[in-house]
Amino acid sequence: MANLETLGWDPATVGELDHRLLAAPTVKLRSATTGPGGDVVYCIDLRLRRPNSGECLPMDTLHSLEHFLLEGFRRLLPENFISVGVMGCQTGFYLILLNEGRAPLICDVLATLLGDLAQAQEVPYARVDQCGNHRNHDLAGAQRIARDMIEKKSSWLNVI
Repeated sequence: MANLETLGWDPATVGELDHRLLAAPTVKLRSATTGPGGDVVYCIDLRLRRPNSGECLPMDTLHSLEHFLLEGFRRLLPENFISVGVMGCQTGFYLILLNEGRAPLICDVLATLLGDLAQAQEVPYARVDQCGNHRNHDLAGAQRIARDMIEKKSSWLNVI
């Protein structure tokens, strides 16, 4: 595994941190796990709202953001994207990547897909044949979050 600082992460913010200290929106390396064959699985916190601040995201907005993140990372990092999952606390997402842990690249890809989201006319994968709750989406809410995040991109790696 590469040196975390070389990848652009502050080693002091990697792993589990006191949630009362976390800022948002941020992009934080949660873990980097090397498999027996040498591949590295990176788990990245995409934190959109401060934990325990009363600012959690409504489920329809979170659901729409999940669809955009799924489509965007799958499209922009096809060799590395594994999954994106909603945080149960409704403050962000877990992004799972294979063999790609460079913070600047991840932030640039996220900014690109958020820019696409801000201009979108519909939520991807939101048809009844593609989504288990296809009526539970909020495109306008997702676009507000995307615009807010893009404005704060310069501080995404300032986790605390």
